[in-house]
Amino acid sequence: MGSFSIVPRGPYDLAAARDFAGGFAPGLGGHATGSSTTSLLMAFPVEGWQHSAALDVWQDDAGLIHAQVDGSADIESVRAQVARSLSLDHDGSGWPEVGRRDPVIGALQSEQRMLRPVCFYSAYEAVTSFVIGQRIGMRQSAKVKRWLADEVGDAIEHGGHTVHAFPRPQRLLELEMVPGISAEKVRRLHGLAQAALDGRLDTAALRALPERDALAQLRELPGVGPWTAQAVLMRGCGTADTLPLDDTISRAAVHSLYGLAESPDDEAWLAIAERWRPYRMWATVLLHLSWRRRQETPPSYRQVRTA
Repeated sequence: MGSFSIVPRGPYDLAAARDFAGGFAPGLGGHATGSSTTSLLMAFPVEGWQHSAALDVWQDDAGLIHAQVDGSADIESVRAQVARSLSLDHDGSGWPEVGRRDPVIGALQSEQRMLRPVCFYSAYEAVTSFVIGQRIGMRQSAKVKRWLADEVGDAIEHGGHTVHAFPRPQRLLELEMVPGISAEKVRRLHGLAQAALDGRLDTAALRALPERDALAQLRELPGVGPWTAQAVLMRGCGTADTLPLDDTISRAAVHSLYGLAESPDDEAWLAIAERWRPYRMWATVLLHLSWRRRQETPPSYRQVRTA
């Protein structure tokens, strides 16, 4: 077992992150420990793809984030993926200023406890999750990912329980079929797994590229169109200032929460978003989440997106 700590830069509430996650990403969900401290259980393949990790993450009274890790001795890589997943790899000290410049964002920050986005553990987990979810419902997608974790994901003993991570890419390549998805989608997953092994889904490398180049590289992958490429860059690589102009739900959130007479075109949305820099992705996720939670029947992603 290993451990590490992270000192958040700027305000941070792990409980808000746990509530936001709610099973959103494979292996990610909240649970209570034996103490009064609220913790987050995480499990994922560690980039480099030699092993997987399972860990509890919690926040102490002073605001520091701590983790206990099983399954991997590469604590620095695990720490980097956790920090990126929880948006703790960015300096968030300027995030409250966005709310002061923009009262809409300020009200949502207060409502959502200064929430920062919770991202996937890697570009690989993001793109496989989005491709699995294309043209099927969220429940079916979650069921497929659970099956994959149980069947070929690493089993890690952690806290007296066995935790299953999403499969490492080499294990995903072993599967000839996956219940609940088509043979064509399985072939796409094989292509994504091979891309990860070839280094074409290296999260840090993608994030270091200019946005246009990163999106172009992602769109070369099987099953990845404009929407998916942008989603992977934002929610797999954790780019804090990306604006998802291809996301219809986020555009609808801007339309509704800013009380606009009509849906904003790109120019209008970009003008509003100038006030959000350098956290345009964070602000968009806050708007997106808040708008969806206000809907009696939240729209299905498969109804509003293209690959």
